[in-house]
Amino acid sequence: MSAGLVRTVLGDVDPSSLGRVDYHEHLFQISPLLPGDELDDEDASGSEAALLKASGFDSMVDATPFGLGRDPEAVARISEGTGLGVVATTGRHREAHYGDDHPMQVWDADRLAALFTADVTAGMAADDAQLFESPEVAVARTRDGEAVRAGLLKAGVGYWSISAFERTTLEALSTAHRNTGAPIMVHLEFCTAAHEVLDLLAAEGVAAERVVLAHADRDPDAGLHVSLAQRGAYLGYDGFARPRTHSDARLLELTAATVEAGAGDRIVLGGDVARRTRYIAYGGMPGLSYLGERYLPRLRSVVGDEAVDRMLVGNPARLLTLGR
Repeated sequence: MSAGLVRTVLGDVDPSSLGRVDYHEHLFQISPLLPGDELDDEDASGSEAALLKASGFDSMVDATPFGLGRDPEAVARISEGTGLGVVATTGRHREAHYGDDHPMQVWDADRLAALFTADVTAGMAADDAQLFESPEVAVARTRDGEAVRAGLLKAGVGYWSISAFERTTLEALSTAHRNTGAPIMVHLEFCTAAHEVLDLLAAEGVAAERVVLAHADRDPDAGLHVSLAQRGAYLGYDGFARPRTHSDARLLELTAATVEAGAGDRIVLGGDVARRTRYIAYGGMPGLSYLGERYLPRLRSVVGDEAVDRMLVGNPARLLTLGR
């Protein structure tokens, strides 16, 4: 284990070299839940990554887990071509993304843990689909021939529910975390079951300080967020540019309240745009540059530069560092 380092698709780096981090985006993603919104074009995704870089970010997390169209070799090429550092993800999303007849439905926790551990330590498969046919698959490689490895583990749970499928994923991720020291991201539906997820992971030996709760801001309850932060968990704020859910103004108020309550050292920021209809390079809007160009100036005016810099630099560097 490379304790004290961050594992990117181009190799291990010092946390201080990450710079400003967008903790949650997707360069590639294909899901039956999002028909017509596939991210599957390397040139377009690379152009979108360049827009994120130009908007003021130095690094990002590509949060697409196993089996949903991730393309680690293409991600490595995009990282090299744009100069944007990228931390790749392994794990398994919430059950609804896979369907009842998906091959992973029958994988037990031991098999999943072995896969997730290998993705972090040995390298991700060049093509995830190959793993459903044979345990011997080609490992994704950079242009220099180095294995492309994941640096983050991911799970997802439903709305006030943790299905048997999702519980198995969390158990497998816990084993992989103990094996690798990689941090864990958990997708929440409107921040429900947040304490329950932390309880389950704690029972498996995962400290809350190694967990980021994605989409925490979909329930803009500062009191809830402070209680999660007091346990040590990171709060993933990534709901910007979604006025049908909550306006940016409401999220600015939430962030200010959470910072004022002393939890600013547990907030990380991302866009989780995740759809071709919302990527400029795919012909949509507002794109990955929205966070840097349009939201962050407003956030700085509300909570100040020091608080925002913690969310962009210090907090994600601490979260993404390998170690137990």
